[in-house]
Amino acid sequence: MRHNRTRTAREPTIALINIVFLMLVFFMVAGTLAQPMDGDIRLVRTADLDGRAPPDTLVVHADGRLSYRGEEIADVAGFMAEKGGEIARIVPDRALDARRLMEVAQALRAGGAARVMIVTERGIE
Repeated sequence: MRHNRTRTAREPTIALINIVFLMLVFFMVAGTLAQPMDGDIRLVRTADLDGRAPPDTLVVHADGRLSYRGEEIADVAGFMAEKGGEIARIVPDRALDARRLMEVAQALRAGGAARVMIVTERGIE
């Protein structure tokens, strides 16, 4: 009497490897959202900058007070009457309340500024 061995079914490992490889290639291609930067470009080093505001900007401090070129500004309308110009630039403090920033921007627009630009810090990581 012979004993028949039961054969276990072999797993299709080659098919699984092919599927995983195809998924890997798909996600590598689909995951590229932006074109890489040109290798000849050298980015600006900002480690040595002292973080001063540009000279022709209205600085809004964290407590809401305004200054222009180091001098306190009491009234936005008076500031716009003196300075004039189409573009008004604001440098807000990081801790400034957004409502106060919107109030200053609206007052600048009401004072005659065609565009109000907010100067911010930008970093590339």
